[in-house]
Amino acid sequence: MIRLDGKVALITGGAHGHGEAASLLFSAAGATVVVADVDDAAGNDVASRAGSRFAHLDVTSPDSWDSVVDMMVTDFGRIDVLYNSAGIIAWHTMTETPLAVWERIIAVNQTGPFLGMCAVAPVMKRQRSGSIINTSSVGGLGGSSACYAYGATKWALRGMTRGAAQELGPFNVRVNAILPGTIRSRMIDGMDLDAMAAGIPLRRVGEPLEVAKLALWLASDESAYASGADFLLDGGSRA
Repeated sequence: MIRLDGKVALITGGAHGHGEAASLLFSAAGATVVVADVDDAAGNDVASRAGSRFAHLDVTSPDSWDSVVDMMVTDFGRIDVLYNSAGIIAWHTMTETPLAVWERIIAVNQTGPFLGMCAVAPVMKRQRSGSIINTSSVGGLGGSSACYAYGATKWALRGMTRGAAQELGPFNVRVNAILPGTIRSRMIDGMDLDAMAAGIPLRRVGEPLEVAKLALWLASDESAYASGADFLLDGGSRA
């Protein structure tokens, strides 16, 4: 198993889905993990199972980011990994998307990772090491008419990842993006997963743990020369 011994990791959206799976996996791999989420009850439960710590984090709030980062630096002295896993979706076409919904999805999916990268960058630059992992999507590779705002944020996050990789690379800080396809999660609750699987070459939807395993590799020193890249995890659906 890839190890994260001695590393300190902050995982947003850590109470559910990919974030929950990563919180448990990173902890098992030896990392000191901070599970960050707005869902205090679920976040505390995940932290308890992972043997880690929970921190309330509203990813849309600069003050909330500063509070969590300051706590981690005070208590652990460093931050080695930021995994921006928090995200939301709304199923509206462009012309059906209310402005409030558009602004909320932009705030969580795009502004959230921006604030997070800005918050941890000074720490990682001082350390001259770090790995930032952003969660984009296959929706960031093509048109997303059914979830227009969501797709827009995932396209944006790919560009943000590359720009951050250019800026932070000289400080030995790597920034990469994971692009999951159809993954079993709350985002697709109630949908026909068998019908979805029929259109995927591997004939199944993905599992949160499979996304977490890719994040584990990107968080580790095993991926030391990977930066500014998209890592597609979609069962072959874009083949």
